Amino acid sequence: MDIPANAKYAVIRETSQRTDNLLSIKQLCSMAGVSRSGYYHYLSTEEDRQRRERQDQEDFRRIVEAYQFRGYAKGARGIYMRLIHMNPPMAMNIKKIRRLMRKYGLKCPIRKANPYRRMAKALKTSYVAPNLLNREFEIHGPRAVLLTDITYISNGKAPRCYLSAIIDACTKELLAWVLSESLEVDFVLETMNQLMERHSPSLQAQVLIHSD
Repeated sequence: MDIPANAKYAVIRETSQRTDNLLSIKQLCSMAGVSRSGYYHYLSTEEDRQRRERQDQEDFRRIVEAYQFRGYAKGARGIYMRLIHMNPPMAMNIKKIRRLMRKYGLKCPIRKANPYRRMAKALKTSYVAPNLLNREFEIHGPRAVLLTDITYISNGKAPRCYLSAIIDACTKELLAWVLSESLEVDFVLETMNQLMERHSPSLQAQVLIHSD
């Protein structure tokens, strides 16, 4: 196992400061297999390293905050998405997030297989829904076919947000919409609840909701 040069420099400094040390810096560097110029550069940049360490600790504190948001652990991409939606927003690239997670020992849990999908597979009940509409969205009349989808909204500067919307395929009327900071199933269900609260009496009995 190769010992990092910084670790060797730290040992040299500690050894040289001991009262019982009889070795010169040249001898200590030779024994450690490093150059004296490298060691003296290490000493001269101590303040910079401490500043970077303090910054890493502060950034990692924000990472942990994002990691624990809503009570469940996240991976680097989930942390990245949460950071840009925090108040204030924090832009930190995924490479840095992963570096700090490795540095401080924060591990992303391995996502387990979806139990419902496993059950459907075991019972052989998984299937693709038949194409009842065949893209004939308008001929059925108002409130008979509803279209739903999820998209994101961003002006290129502010953090993006996600829009779940339901429109009437015939009239193109926007019936329900909900914004969310993250792609979680809750806000899609909230869109459906909003639809039922506002338009349930006007919906046809055999209304179809279509999503690609």
